[in-house]
Amino acid sequence: MTVPETLHRIPRRPWRWLPWLVVSQLAVALAWWAWGWAVGLPLMVASHALFMVPVFLPNSRFYAPVLSRLPGPAPHVWLTLDDGPSAETPAVLDLLDRYQAKATFFMVGERAAAQPALVRQVLARGHDLGNHSHSHPQTRFWRLGPATMADEIARCQQILTDIAGSPPRWYRSVVGMTNPFVAPALKRWDLTRVGWSARGFDGVDCQPQQVIDRVVADLRSGAIVLLHEGAAHGHNLAIIEAVLQAMQKRGLQAVLPDAPAPTAGEPSSPATPAPTTA
Repeated sequence: MTVPETLHRIPRRPWRWLPWLVVSQLAVALAWWAWGWAVGLPLMVASHALFMVPVFLPNSRFYAPVLSRLPGPAPHVWLTLDDGPSAETPAVLDLLDRYQAKATFFMVGERAAAQPALVRQVLARGHDLGNHSHSHPQTRFWRLGPATMADEIARCQQILTDIAGSPPRWYRSVVGMTNPFVAPALKRWDLTRVGWSARGFDGVDCQPQQVIDRVVADLRSGAIVLLHEGAAHGHNLAIIEAVLQAMQKRGLQAVLPDAPAPTAGEPSSPATPAPTTA
């Protein structure tokens, strides 16, 4: 699959939101002065909401560009796996091999530093890496300031680069949240923010069939699928395999977005996995 130049969406103007913030607050102040609190207060609340809501929308482009689907009509899916490496990583790799699928592993820096052999195994099996912050501070990622946010992204980038020998090009925000201070770090490290178009909410306590149904409902050509590994509920492997089976039934192939295009006559759909023995 040949990568279009537009696939890599590195922020060019990471502070473009700032003038709009200044103008909006000046407008609120003028309205309050001219018409009083009955007009000014609702305008102030609305103006703050305009800047807060995009923080929690995974595919919002308000603070930074985001890739939420693959372009083109090819029957390709981008399978992405968050929160590793984990004790499940070898089993996940075996599953992917069985279905001839490739994936990008969005890794947490401190976990990668603790298990560098697993990171190298992911690369050796033909998969890709992405930056998923250093410590995965999911309850407070949305409110990190500029210095802490820059450190979270930089430390993960440096760890993965040291292990892999080359820097990751992909980044995914923790829980998809992107505050105003993400884009400057992405620009510094030439990172493209990746969202998703198919998600099952398998990173938290879940009912596996509900997760599978949610993902499969949005499973089509160009989908970016978000799954997890190593969650405490213990269902990730079964969910990943069920999604791979659904892709196979629909003639979809999990590929890396920068993988070379298939040669003439090469099938684009995955081959049937070899039967396993007890």
